[in-house]
Amino acid sequence: MKKNGKELIRSAFGLEETERIPWVPFVGSHGGTLIEKNAKEYLQSADSIVAGVDRAIELYNPDGLPVMFDLQVEAEALGCDLVWAEDNPPAVVSHPLLSDMKLEDLKIPGLDDGRIGLVMEACRRSSENHPDVALYGLITGPFTLALHLLGTEIFIKMFEDEQYVHELMSFTKRVGIFMAEQYIASGCDVVSMVDPMTSQIDPEQFRQFVLPAAEEIFTYIREKGALSSFFVCGYAQQNIKVMCDCKPDNISIDENIPLDYVKDVCLENNISFGGNMKLTVVLLMGTVEDCQTNAMECMELGGSRGFVLAPGCDLPMDTPVENLQAITELVHDPYKQDVVKAFERSAEDVILPNMADYGQSDKVIVDIITLDSESCAPCQYMVESVQNIAPEFEGIIEWREHSIKKFKAVTFMNALMVKNLPTICIDGKIAFTSKIPPKQELIETIQQRINKKLRMKIRAKRAEVLILGKTEEECSELEASVKSGMTELGVSLDLKKIVGEEEMRSYGISRSPALMVVDYKVKTQGGSPNSEVVKEWIKEVM
Repeated sequence: MKKNGKELIRSAFGLEETERIPWVPFVGSHGGTLIEKNAKEYLQSADSIVAGVDRAIELYNPDGLPVMFDLQVEAEALGCDLVWAEDNPPAVVSHPLLSDMKLEDLKIPGLDDGRIGLVMEACRRSSENHPDVALYGLITGPFTLALHLLGTEIFIKMFEDEQYVHELMSFTKRVGIFMAEQYIASGCDVVSMVDPMTSQIDPEQFRQFVLPAAEEIFTYIREKGALSSFFVCGYAQQNIKVMCDCKPDNISIDENIPLDYVKDVCLENNISFGGNMKLTVVLLMGTVEDCQTNAMECMELGGSRGFVLAPGCDLPMDTPVENLQAITELVHDPYKQDVVKAFERSAEDVILPNMADYGQSDKVIVDIITLDSESCAPCQYMVESVQNIAPEFEGIIEWREHSIKKFKAVTFMNALMVKNLPTICIDGKIAFTSKIPPKQELIETIQQRINKKLRMKIRAKRAEVLILGKTEEECSELEASVKSGMTELGVSLDLKKIVGEEEMRSYGISRSPALMVVDYKVKTQGGSPNSEVVKEWIKEVM
């Protein structure tokens, strides 16, 4: 007997061989696009969320679907200020524990706080509307919620005040259990704990601070008869094994982590796994063929036991509907799968910019390559780390964010050979990958580059002295002074005489004798840099 979507998800989570691979598009604020609402309108209305879920299920025929994808719900209910956008979930912009609030003042929120009641209403109604689809309720993981409350100060506290961090994690764990309880009571079949900021810590820190809280949350979900998933984005490969120790039913990852590696680790620990379709370069910016090819690659790697096909993260709002429908067609049509596997499509050649001379301007250029700091928590805090130190280098550095939701940023990322997000590059060189650098370390790294550029500038300097006059005789006295000065300084510079009124005027000189020092700086050799590089040089002489 053919299984419905909910039954198929349960079989996959139970590590059974499935008749086909289940499909779970992470439709978050993209649901707003489907009903012509912006993100702010969509995420603040139960009616809109329900309508978006209805429309997504109609269009994409999924086996499972998150009712909502917003990792700021708990933070908002606990007093964090949000900034809303039209095309992304909101961003946390204040951290209560950095102000006057004490840890002991924090209280577990209730249904009347923030948008929690609204979200649960949307879950209840969607569950009634779609009893055959496995609905996911997403809770903010305890470490990411702790960071929302304390900001990046948590990374310092982890070394200087471990007890404080343990107490904070105990609180955020209790918030997670409360949210899990509400999602289950509201009809959700899967409670997914989304903790993207754990990509910023190593396995030892994960085991010390995150594992006890996460394991207790997953134990609670299991005791309540629901399924659980542990979702992490960013380069978190180092933590997959300890994530398994938290004992979720499923681990879901994004494109930063090799799917075959996750498969081996998860199945070895009797845990199902999901992911990891490419979010921007394929789902957002690719063609229908790109999407089916990438989905087929994931399906072949994942196999029919324990695997759930899903995007790497929350879908961008403007993801083309036809791209997701193409994946739905592939998932449900074995013949289409055979066609895609047999179809050898040559990728179009992408001309990457020549970055060999990038970083040769006097200023130090800091590039932050992100998914999008408005919608990705690790990206947001990576950008903030640079923003916070930028005033200390005013006039010396320039920094920019490159969100790969734009194709130009994708080519820039590939040109710098960046493989994981978020990443900080300094003068075109990868400096920090998927880890938010401590403030002092970031300052020291930039200062080292400033010092190196200064040394390079001094070594490369080749000055020329020009003596200009109407006659040779007029130049002789000044020439003698220049030669005497070079002898006293112990330097040897090229000395050239420009004689004649017409020649003088061509240099902008009207009175003689005159002396001009010309400083030549080599910016590039043996290549043609792109416009971004050249613009930095032009700025120096504007």
